[in-house]
Amino acid sequence: MADSPNCDLKSLSPLQLFERVTEQGEKVRALKAGKAPKDEIDAAVRMLLSLKLSYKTTTGQDYQAGLPPKDLVLINNGTTKEEDEDFVDPWTVQTSNAKGVDYDKLIVRFGSSKIDTDLINRIERATGQKPHRFLRRGIFFSHRDMDQILDAYENKKSFYLYTGRGPSSQAMHVGHLIPFIFTKWLQEVFDVPLVIQLTDDEKYLWKDLTTEKAYEYARENAKDIIACGFDINKTFIFSDLDYLGTSTGFYKNIVKVQKHVTFNQVKGIFGFTDSDCIGKISFPAIQAAPSFSSSFPQIFSGKENIQCLIPCAIDQDPYFRMTRDVAPRIGQPKPALLHSVFFPALQGAQTKMSASDPNSSIFLTDTPKQIKTKINKHAFSGGRDTIEEHRKYGGNCDVDVSFMYLTFFLEDDDRLEQLKQAYTSGELLTGELKKVLIETLQPLIAAHQERRKQVTDEMVKQFMTPRKLAFEF
Repeated sequence: MADSPNCDLKSLSPLQLFERVTEQGEKVRALKAGKAPKDEIDAAVRMLLSLKLSYKTTTGQDYQAGLPPKDLVLINNGTTKEEDEDFVDPWTVQTSNAKGVDYDKLIVRFGSSKIDTDLINRIERATGQKPHRFLRRGIFFSHRDMDQILDAYENKKSFYLYTGRGPSSQAMHVGHLIPFIFTKWLQEVFDVPLVIQLTDDEKYLWKDLTTEKAYEYARENAKDIIACGFDINKTFIFSDLDYLGTSTGFYKNIVKVQKHVTFNQVKGIFGFTDSDCIGKISFPAIQAAPSFSSSFPQIFSGKENIQCLIPCAIDQDPYFRMTRDVAPRIGQPKPALLHSVFFPALQGAQTKMSASDPNSSIFLTDTPKQIKTKINKHAFSGGRDTIEEHRKYGGNCDVDVSFMYLTFFLEDDDRLEQLKQAYTSGELLTGELKKVLIETLQPLIAAHQERRKQVTDEMVKQFMTPRKLAFEF
């Protein structure tokens, strides 16, 4: 039987029309995939075209999947492959630009604010500490409501930090350290509690893993996180598979978020389809819940009004745009965010690294020899084809991965600038720049490995035990 409108399309709101078009599009795809009769598919397509025409007439906008009418509050990633060469979501980062993602455009598209000199100077005044190199160099480049966090701090009101890790493999790579290095600095200069979420449930849902393997990875990753030097008296690390079953506060917040986000919203935000398991569809609420202090009654004595600051890579922002939209409706403060750029793969800044590709990055388990071999063999070069050309025209630091890595890990600003000038002028060759990176990373990773050896299973248990931290609320 052919589809026919069950109501006058003119009576539908723009959002209702948007949702009707989305649903009809999914129906057409399902009919085609199921090899339905041609007349049934044709009727569904005619209905889809009619709905799209009504949508355009009502809104003045062409329908685009995942992009609701611009005057609506419905949250979305704000990007499609058609409208821009950069594509960013929590699982995929793609760009055709060798320099990497255009972060200025991303700020506009996501609606965040740029971390400018004034904000960095204010952080320095508030903490009395020199800004971290990640701030000085624009590695953390965007924020949401960091000014409110500073207002609270300057008025002697506490806040807490929340960051996380999706344990998809036993070994972490150097890119995974970025949020933890910065979060540790934030915890030290502001002296605030920290919660770290290990989303082993997410990895079970998305990857070909058993729950046992996902939990094992979580505990192994916890050892690398602890090895970054976090204070056990001020830090709670938790596995979703473990903590969710023990905390009624955590689960209550998950349910509240779930009630206030529709299926169409999560489809628009995250690109879920009708063929995705319901675990994926409900997972964003689990990542949202640690943004609220009532999820950790043992730390915050049941108080619900303590604001959260989340340092994370910009690809995680969709989760927290959703969270910020929901928070006022469930009586919770909106979390604030600090966004970092993506850590580039050795092969270039076009994509994120993959834990499943051992040559895409330097892993925390790599030996000095492996580090040297990977950098010399795989690190994308901004140098010229010949020494003669390089001496004459110089290298391009904007695309050179070795220089990018040094921007993350070389502490000395003057030394970094000297390297940039020497490489750009042609004085410094690619091999020499790679040598500097090798000599920077080898001791850094060796020191991390030594600290990790000192992390026992008992220490992991202590960090992951729900308990009161060394703060009064």
